[in-house]
Amino acid sequence: MQPRNSRLNSSALRGAVDLAAVKAAGEAAQKAEQARAERARQAAAAEADGTAPAGPSYPLVIDVTEDTFETEVVQRSAEVPVVVDFWAEWCGPCKQLSPVLEKLAEEYAGRIVLAKIDVDSNQLIAQQFGIQGIPAVMAVVAGQLVPLFQGAEREDNVRKVLDQLIAVAEQRFGIVGGTGAVAAVGEDAPALPEDPALAAAHDALDRGDLGGAVQAYQNVLADQPGNAEAKLGLAQAQLLHRVEKFDPQAVRAAAAADPKDVAAQLDAADLDLVGGHVEDAFGRLVSTVGRTFGEDRDAARVRLLELFEVIGPEDPRVTAARQALARVLF
Repeated sequence: MQPRNSRLNSSALRGAVDLAAVKAAGEAAQKAEQARAERARQAAAAEADGTAPAGPSYPLVIDVTEDTFETEVVQRSAEVPVVVDFWAEWCGPCKQLSPVLEKLAEEYAGRIVLAKIDVDSNQLIAQQFGIQGIPAVMAVVAGQLVPLFQGAEREDNVRKVLDQLIAVAEQRFGIVGGTGAVAAVGEDAPALPEDPALAAAHDALDRGDLGGAVQAYQNVLADQPGNAEAKLGLAQAQLLHRVEKFDPQAVRAAAAADPKDVAAQLDAADLDLVGGHVEDAFGRLVSTVGRTFGEDRDAARVRLLELFEVIGPEDPRVTAARQALARVLF
């Protein structure tokens, strides 16, 4: 499979999220949908002949605190994907999303566990995860962080994200939650067709039509706000589109000449990232946030968050930069 991020400088790719892997996860999610139907059929047959297995031996929805996070989330993630819902009592969108997540946790019957974390009572965890707004939903699989989505999503979109998560957990980590889970549909099962809108976005990126790729990914996200593959593709396409016509020497000279020139610092940070100097890019923008105010500060902060998307939230350099950003902001 041709990596979708192959247009990035090879040194930059050493820290970047592999879009091809995300795409593979999307294809796995399609197979997971077939597997889900097969599980439902087998469960119905087992119930009919009296051989239905017992339910999972763990609760499906749990409240987690800083004291219980290690055992309830990290350790449990070796058995089952743990979906983490960051919420607060005062948050209206959280109250819309939480019932959807709880309903699906019950419906999936042990193939995921929902861990709910009140950010007001557990600020340290929220800070460590770099939570900037709620509701925010992540997952932990085999101790690995898997960002899912932010904001109140429709049930059908949440279901797609969870199917993708389950497929990734099964195929990459061999983790199948629930005591009564059955094997996934075999490799010879017919694959469902790729989303044509997402395929068009990938094709535009591969052709070097960066403006077209940006628009195509935005179109996908307008219909599927939680699509991780489209979010990553958009972040990379936007970065490449910005640097496409740069004169690197002129950009770096402008940034060196005036550290207070926010536009120059943003351009230089983009060049740093494409050149593989990830920590330099992050450090430049954190410093810019620290010495600016108002719209200039917001512009630097937003660009930094965009570059986090390109590298991936689980990367330790992103974690370190988030902590540095929190220090200059608060």
